[in-house]
Amino acid sequence: MTNSLDDLTHSLLQRAKEAGADAADVLAVRGNSISIDVRGGVLEQAERSESTDIGLRVLVGQRVANVSSSDVRADSLAMMAERAVAMAREAPEDPYVGLADPDQLADNRASDWLELFDPTPEPSPAELEQNARDAEAAALVVDGITQVSSSSAGYGSQEVYLAASNGFSGGYQRSSRSTSCVAIAGTGTGMERDYDGDQRIFQSDLRSPAEIGKTAAERTLERMNPRKPKTGAYPVLFDERISSSLIGHLLMAINGAAIARRSSWALDLMGKEVLPKGLSLTEDPHRVRVGGSRPFDAEGLATQKRDIVKDGVLTTWTLDLATARKLGLQSTANASRGTTGGPSPSVSNVALSQGVKDRAGLIADMGTGLVVTSMIGSTINPNTGDYSRGAAGFWVENGEVAYPVSGVTIAGNLIEMLRTVTPANDARPWLSRVVPSLLVEGLTLAGE
Repeated sequence: MTNSLDDLTHSLLQRAKEAGADAADVLAVRGNSISIDVRGGVLEQAERSESTDIGLRVLVGQRVANVSSSDVRADSLAMMAERAVAMAREAPEDPYVGLADPDQLADNRASDWLELFDPTPEPSPAELEQNARDAEAAALVVDGITQVSSSSAGYGSQEVYLAASNGFSGGYQRSSRSTSCVAIAGTGTGMERDYDGDQRIFQSDLRSPAEIGKTAAERTLERMNPRKPKTGAYPVLFDERISSSLIGHLLMAINGAAIARRSSWALDLMGKEVLPKGLSLTEDPHRVRVGGSRPFDAEGLATQKRDIVKDGVLTTWTLDLATARKLGLQSTANASRGTTGGPSPSVSNVALSQGVKDRAGLIADMGTGLVVTSMIGSTINPNTGDYSRGAAGFWVENGEVAYPVSGVTIAGNLIEMLRTVTPANDARPWLSRVVPSLLVEGLTLAGE
């Protein structure tokens, strides 16, 4: 980590103080990224971006304002601070805003132990283009694939630095490598597509382009000639690729902002069973080589491992300082923010307890039902948890996959759905959300 963002943030803090701010914090982000797209063996698009963005939050009494800029010249910083203070003086009072007390701040602000940055040299555009070409070629060589709609490879790196007038100062670096491929089979109205992709911090962990292209092709061919299932109530297995969306709905419902607004279907579920007994949902911001890890949150508080759900019972909300104050609780060190706004609660890495059986074992247990591998649209009632989504996947009869399906709508209620989930043991451990395939009983399917 260079000192340039450190100097930049502290310079802006000083200017905010001179402009009349009672307190302030500054987030600075410097990043660069390369993205390469290949189609038909030809380079289709190449993009590179480099930027430095800075966000300033100032407090004048209990009034707050946020401003952001990508212009980091000294005179621009001075104008930025003056504008922010002027805006804050006109803002309404908010009794819950405020920086962390000094004794709340993280002591350990180092990030090397989390391995968030790959120190190997940045890949050249030619290397990324070759990765994209290799993925496309691996998909096209599979019999039945008619084209590849996109094959991409990318790289990104980022420096993040946070400084505040309460004495906090710290930062870290991130990097990422990615490869993806979308394959198409069939023609006209009989056309189907599917994808595969991988994103990692370290190049050495990234799956090969050939494997990604081949998997995208195989998934596409499995979807050919889909039908609609019969309307009725059936068990549904949410494939590991999309099962984290169910847990995502729970995480949104227990977000402190939703709870403070009293606009959540989980409002009355604290201390009650939200998952089957024996299942836990754990947040761990300290997992090594995982993109969601971080040593401190966006308000400078030390991040920590916590059980969101323990043995099926909801134990905590997700809180930053402001939502914690509104609810009369303590922050769970879950503040996140960008340069254009202030903090808000957000989870990082979560993992759901895995089950005993693999995906095939749960399919065998279903008898007759639906395996969902992709979803479109979403109608979720945030107050009641009523759930309705379009889906595609595979129909199961007698415990075996019978044929592909599409054009089906799944409906249920999230409270009841989550209380009856049965997890498989197939979650990918390197993802930020480690959630296995999930079997849910008795959902309503609208098909034929």
